[in-house]
Amino acid sequence: MKSRFAPSPTGYLHIGGARTALFAWAWAKKQQGKFVLRIEDTDLERSTQESVDAILQGMDWLGLDYDEGPFYQTDRFDRYKQVIQQLLDEKKAYYCECSKERLQTLRENLIKQGKKAKYDGCCQNKNLNTGVVRFNNPDDGLVVFNDAVKGQISINNKELDDLIIARSDGTPTYNLTVVVDDHDMQIDCVIRGDDHINNTPKQINLYQALGWHSPEFAHLPMILGSDGTRLSKRHGAVSVMAYRDSGFLPEALLNYLARLGWSHGDQEIFSMDEIVKLFELKDINKAPASFNQDKLLWLNQETIKNSSIENLLNNLAWHLQNQAITITDTPNIGAVLQHLQNRCKTLVDMAGEVKIFYQDFNTFDEELARKHFKDKAPLKHLFAKLEALNTWQACSIKQAVKEVCFELNIGFGKVGQPFRLALSGNGNAGSIDIVAELVGKDKALSRLKMAINL
Repeated sequence: MKSRFAPSPTGYLHIGGARTALFAWAWAKKQQGKFVLRIEDTDLERSTQESVDAILQGMDWLGLDYDEGPFYQTDRFDRYKQVIQQLLDEKKAYYCECSKERLQTLRENLIKQGKKAKYDGCCQNKNLNTGVVRFNNPDDGLVVFNDAVKGQISINNKELDDLIIARSDGTPTYNLTVVVDDHDMQIDCVIRGDDHINNTPKQINLYQALGWHSPEFAHLPMILGSDGTRLSKRHGAVSVMAYRDSGFLPEALLNYLARLGWSHGDQEIFSMDEIVKLFELKDINKAPASFNQDKLLWLNQETIKNSSIENLLNNLAWHLQNQAITITDTPNIGAVLQHLQNRCKTLVDMAGEVKIFYQDFNTFDEELARKHFKDKAPLKHLFAKLEALNTWQACSIKQAVKEVCFELNIGFGKVGQPFRLALSGNGNAGSIDIVAELVGKDKALSRLKMAINL
């Protein structure tokens, strides 16, 4: 059994495309079949290598591994020409030389008459040898197919156009290439956005004209923004790699995309294995899904909390490099990440907090320094106690802080907040005893001295 993901390389891999790829991938894995990646690059004016690279990068980051491909339609022009010629020879297609002006006038007149704007077959019996090539669509009967998501759909052939299957320069069009590709690549289930529903009856007629069996179809509802309109740039990042850049784990994004239109009871958090095991096309909702950035952020935080240290480090590496943070042997990065994973919502946050353990600084947040370093007595007492410690562990550091509070008869905040700022430079640190232990005695004392001398 085979499914496929067939994006056009005219932009980045967006959220809607990623969800389509995920559902097609999960379906293939569930069937123990194969997942095919095909790049539909016949739009030579708009397709770019940059977009191809963005699609491949996005698929790789998401971990949606494909068993076959990537195939490129531009490598298959000879095959398309062969099929087009077959349809011409069998009188199932014909050349058309109608001008743009004639077609526009025809369209306007039909609309004025309250009729469907479609080609009138003017060139059908002229036996022309040049122009665009049109498919000779049946004039009567119904096209009926059972969509795995939408249910049974029926279209009268009178509603359908004699669609163009080849441009005047001989290059094939989408509806022709997709039929040939899905047949040749033995695709069993076509999972795609519901903006393609109108194309499906035309494609089924092409399958029948060629004597081929058509695949199963599953059309996914669109993704809407929080305001109920179609998801776009104004709703935030819609490029898959923009979410990588913003610090999201790929499995968190996939988990969220899986829940955009698909559900299994009330369960919110799924592993990839669970998605494959539980995924069924019949469980996809017919109604559009609404994208919620806050929910995605929550899910990312939960995924970070439950992630292995190895997985966190693998995904964090890009962010550390991006922020020019070099990890050294001390402190142990695993211990640092274990401390941070319960307090960070994104990997960008985590990389920022990792920095204080491996990079020194020479300034403090001015506003916080004025507030917390006004009275240096707590820091001086704490410095003396910490310097005298023989065992540099969180428990002994915590005890030292408590003793300072007791001896000076002040609350924990009067010691803890200045200590936190001294350790971090920006006041953004977790449990100060654990942070101090991980930073190490020498660095902790050095930073305390810098705060005292400020």
